[in-house]
Amino acid sequence: MESTLATAPTTNKKLWTGRVLSGLVVLFLLFDSVMKILKLAPAVQGTIQLGYPESVVVGLGIVLLVCTVLYAIPRTAILGAILLTGYLGGAVATQVRVGNPLFGYVLFPVYLGILIWAGIMLREHRLRVLVPLRS
Repeated sequence: MESTLATAPTTNKKLWTGRVLSGLVVLFLLFDSVMKILKLAPAVQGTIQLGYPESVVVGLGIVLLVCTVLYAIPRTAILGAILLTGYLGGAVATQVRVGNPLFGYVLFPVYLGILIWAGIMLREHRLRVLVPLRS
């Protein structure tokens, strides 16, 4: 019996657009996580300004790195996207808690989440079957 998950092929254009989007997101998140893991001054200062102690910077960087690597690996990309969505939800909550402006601060993690899911939806046809965007 043939699976219905194999009936929605990904075109080359969608596949490459998804790869480029995902690649840009991965590069940004890897940069951010490495800055945190190495405790570079901008990452530490930003974390402290958001009300967190310096002691959590490396832990946040490790969590972000693991989630990003999971997203970058095709076999675990959906799990990575789910975990990154949770991480970014925490970022939104933090921005709201400190009273930062909606545009540029609060919504930035939302925009990143949209790019994460757009990238994976374009490159993973099985996900488009499970979450159809058209009726």
